[in-house]
Amino acid sequence: MEWRKCYLDVILVPLGFSITVSYHVYLWHKVRRQPLTTIIGTNATGRQFWVSSIMKAILKQLTLFVFLGWGQDNDKKNILAVQTIRNLIMGATLMATTSILISAGLAAVISSTYSIKKPLNDSIYGAHGEFMVALKYVTILCIFLFSFFCHSLCIRFMNQVNILINTPPDPMSIVTPEYVCELLEKGFVLNTVGNRIFYSALPLILWIFGPVLVFLSSVSMVPVLYTLDFVFENGKGEGKMDVSENGDYI
Repeated sequence: MEWRKCYLDVILVPLGFSITVSYHVYLWHKVRRQPLTTIIGTNATGRQFWVSSIMKAILKQLTLFVFLGWGQDNDKKNILAVQTIRNLIMGATLMATTSILISAGLAAVISSTYSIKKPLNDSIYGAHGEFMVALKYVTILCIFLFSFFCHSLCIRFMNQVNILINTPPDPMSIVTPEYVCELLEKGFVLNTVGNRIFYSALPLILWIFGPVLVFLSSVSMVPVLYTLDFVFENGKGEGKMDVSENGDYI
């Protein structure tokens, strides 16, 4: 009898989650092998050139200021770098705040004794037992907490980049454009992972109303993400641009 109540949850929810995971494994493979066919790889390449350009402009500004007394016209480069990183920090802060607020709300629901924890309607397909209801809320809570963790680490790396990107390149220093770019990429990877975990939690929220909605939502999300993640169709842009020693882009 218990199997008849929860067999849809056991089948459809893991199946929907596996579809999302399989898509991201495919995306990760494409980013590693053919980065310029994806938005992530293309943007990563552009960011490496951007960091190098900003730091070279700062070095040029410092040289002109020391030897010729110039440098006021190039202050815009410093402002551009700081404002760009600040906007990224604000975006990550917004996502982290949203994740922790949802987590706090779910924690309050789990610890409460109100009827909101009970099924809204007995006609909803799937298991309605106390264990399954608790499992739903705890799973969603853990996913949002992990998203908050990723965005928090992203803010940490972005703050470091915000300071180091204005450091003039020095051949004798470890603060090189490559080092700053590596920190920036770590921040973007954490931001991307946090966002994707946040997106994967949205179908699981529908699990409260039944496993069928979870599966349909997961299937519908894949073509939407594919449209947003991939560029250069028909084989264009499949070349790999080596801008780092090991060729890693994320």
